[in-house]
Amino acid sequence: MKIINSTLIFILIMFGLNSCNKSKKMPTLDQKLNTFSSDYIVLIHAMGLHDNDYVDAYFGPDSLKNEAEKLNWTLEQIDKKNNEYIDFLSKISVPDSNVVGKLRVNFFIGMLQALKMRIKIVNGETPNFDEEAKAIYMADPPHFPKEYFEIAIKKLDSLLPGTGSTYEKYNEFKKQFIIPTGKLDTVFKTAIAETRKRTKKYFDLPLNEYFELEYVTDKAWSGYNWFQGNSVSLVQINTDMPIYIDRAIDLAAHEGYPGHHVYHSTFEQNFVKKKGWLEFSIYPLFSPLGLISEGSANYGIEVAFPGKEKTEYEKTVLYPLAGLNPDLAEKYAKVEELVSKLSYAGNEAARAFLNGDFSEEETIIYLMDYNLMTEERAKQRLSFIKKYRSYVVNYNYGKDLVSKFIKNKGGTPDHPEIRWFLFQDLLSNPYLPNDLK
Repeated sequence: MKIINSTLIFILIMFGLNSCNKSKKMPTLDQKLNTFSSDYIVLIHAMGLHDNDYVDAYFGPDSLKNEAEKLNWTLEQIDKKNNEYIDFLSKISVPDSNVVGKLRVNFFIGMLQALKMRIKIVNGETPNFDEEAKAIYMADPPHFPKEYFEIAIKKLDSLLPGTGSTYEKYNEFKKQFIIPTGKLDTVFKTAIAETRKRTKKYFDLPLNEYFELEYVTDKAWSGYNWFQGNSVSLVQINTDMPIYIDRAIDLAAHEGYPGHHVYHSTFEQNFVKKKGWLEFSIYPLFSPLGLISEGSANYGIEVAFPGKEKTEYEKTVLYPLAGLNPDLAEKYAKVEELVSKLSYAGNEAARAFLNGDFSEEETIIYLMDYNLMTEERAKQRLSFIKKYRSYVVNYNYGKDLVSKFIKNKGGTPDHPEIRWFLFQDLLSNPYLPNDLK
């Protein structure tokens, strides 16, 4: 029987320990976040059980949604777990050289910070408009006095034919541009085909992508994209109110190409399928993603139709299809350009209403006076404000933020190729609003 030297035994033991340590590699940042993404999805679904509008889209594993339903956390439990997750993420150190890693960690933190505010609202708290917009959408919505809108209204009045108030003249003028109900589907599908053709020149869209078009009523919004996963969307158009000819391209681009449908499809392809980042398989509506999504969708209209191309296309193709007078196309475009300067009046109305400074009746009157909405449309807008609150900032402030971000990088109207490239980059990375400022 051989006796093994004790020194040799020590060496062998240490060698074995070192071998074990080498075999147990520390998880990479992506591995950590991939593991965490499942917990994140369960948390978002848990919130969705208390807030029907919170989860706007989900195309991840059913098991995670089922787990949230099984856990059935209270709002207090969700808030506690949310704070634990924010603390966990805040302690993750990411080298400055790992730009995408930083974006991903900041994405999680931004989404969970927004959830803190939404929990308060669902729990019955009523934050002021600016506080809510900042906490949920990372927005700094500007303030405009009535005088700002009155200047635009005065210019508009001089452009409109007829007599009476600007409100009366404008809404009478617009009647000439209503798409007849029987021609609505043809006009919309033609507009969709054109926006898709233009987008495909710059986006490598999935082969199986498409969206189904559906006409609905009794909604607080004019159009909605319900992303189904696998690059498929259901786009609904609300026909409660008359739909004007300029809205065909606007809605086709905003809800479809290069708007929401492309945004969600790109996230699914680039993040979920290629990288395995499950957190992008769920879309919480009341989150910083809302500002990027709505802002890019509105800005995408200009990207697809730079300069006067939108008016020219409407004049030569959509006006004849709708049976409208194409000779009026350019004047209508000038009128609507001035009306667009009244966009922030809707924010002012929402701010005053949510802050308790306006009653429902005063909000409707303000929207009629400074947004020039009909009473019916103003009431619809009020129902939107009551349901979605400060979400209204995402359309105009979001568009302005995206526009400035892209223009500052060289994506100006006279460089459409660069603008398309930067727009595609925006939709291909986990940017949040703070990344664009």
